[in-house]
Amino acid sequence: MSVELARPETWAGDRRVAWRREPHRIVLAGLLAVLWPPLVLTPALWRPQKDNWLPGPEMDWRLVVLIIGLIAVPVGMRLVKREQGRVGRPSTRFGVIWRFALYGGLLAAAIQAVWAVSMSVMGWFEAGGVAKAAGATETTLLIYGVGGLPIATMVGVSYALWAGAWVAFVAFSPQPEVRDRLGVLGGDDR
Repeated sequence: MSVELARPETWAGDRRVAWRREPHRIVLAGLLAVLWPPLVLTPALWRPQKDNWLPGPEMDWRLVVLIIGLIAVPVGMRLVKREQGRVGRPSTRFGVIWRFALYGGLLAAAIQAVWAVSMSVMGWFEAGGVAKAAGATETTLLIYGVGGLPIATMVGVSYALWAGAWVAFVAFSPQPEVRDRLGVLGGDDR
């Protein structure tokens, strides 16, 4: 079997797909989507400190991202299923992956922005005066907002690409082509 990459209609992800009917395949896709390799492999190599396992501002970022993924992947799968049932899109594996990448990046940016603002507000209560609160706000927004936002977005898009690929290739199956028996599906405009 030879694959010609010059024509987009020969690409593996550009064929029409539909949700699989087997629920175990959908659950497997969700589990594999959540298990992003940096979240699974790095804790064995670089263990979090004892205090970083508990929820709070100093919680290990891998645990935070894993918790977000445990919530976001099933919600994303449900949104894709609802959108496909309503408008018929995404109809290809590329479309499923694209939806996950877009919404994963937007979710990561939104969570980082909320985190930056909440850390800034927490700094107001710890400051001794108005000038110290303004300085804490500036520093916090520079570190968590300006510095952390691009990194969080890249991590979010990367995680979402992983999740979208697993969902697209495990939870979806190729849909058979519909033959035009009556000639009504052809592009013959008169």
